[in-house]
Amino acid sequence: MIVKEEKWSNIPLLHIVDERNENSKLPAVIFLHGFTSAKEHNLHYAYNIAKKGFRVLLPDAHLHGSRDEGLDEVQLSLRFWEIVLTSIEEMAILHNELQTRGVQKIGMGGTSMGGITTLGCLTAYDWINVATIMMGAPGYVELAKAQIAQFERRGFKLPITDEERKSLLDTLSIFDLTKQKKKLNNRPVYFWHGENDTVVPFEPTFNFYNAAKKDYAHTPERFEFVVDPTAGHAVSRDGMLRAVDWFASYLNE
Repeated sequence: MIVKEEKWSNIPLLHIVDERNENSKLPAVIFLHGFTSAKEHNLHYAYNIAKKGFRVLLPDAHLHGSRDEGLDEVQLSLRFWEIVLTSIEEMAILHNELQTRGVQKIGMGGTSMGGITTLGCLTAYDWINVATIMMGAPGYVELAKAQIAQFERRGFKLPITDEERKSLLDTLSIFDLTKQKKKLNNRPVYFWHGENDTVVPFEPTFNFYNAAKKDYAHTPERFEFVVDPTAGHAVSRDGMLRAVDWFASYLNE
């Protein structure tokens, strides 16, 4: 297995591929890490995905990993949506580079913030062929409002005006998949979520799945939600392996 530390444009990433496939134009998977995490923390996903015959990119999100600017968790939390929106924008850069390298089929997935970002990317980009979302949330506006309310309950004064808050919510609505389920366009999407998740609530994502699965009535096997009744905010090994199998099932179609 080859693991290279690279920089594509201004985006630091790990590039993982089985050495037997190093020079092949394999389908690629972009896998996104969670909040306060970093690219190398998802190497177990990358290793298992690459073993299935794919090229894997693990980018560092804005202000994370090798892009860290020394912010504490509260400071990062206040810039959560800046991080997500930057990642969505940067996925276009990775896509363009993959295209120049002859890669045609691309999957995307992620855990927590990475899953949230993947869901936003599904509204923005039709070139994502397959997606896996672990502990993600498609309702950007609902989630942002809940985060703001939580900050205010804890006594924090948010450093934004009412006008800036409205502008943020208007921007987030552009990438809010709950408002535009048709953007899924019958693409294969796998969800995994623990019922006891207190960080990214289980119920709103499960409700979205139940509403959107009507659009998969003729291909229900392409839209799956795995519920772990005992898990909190941590993906089980089984959940990880099923995500890997999802890419293997659909990225070679």
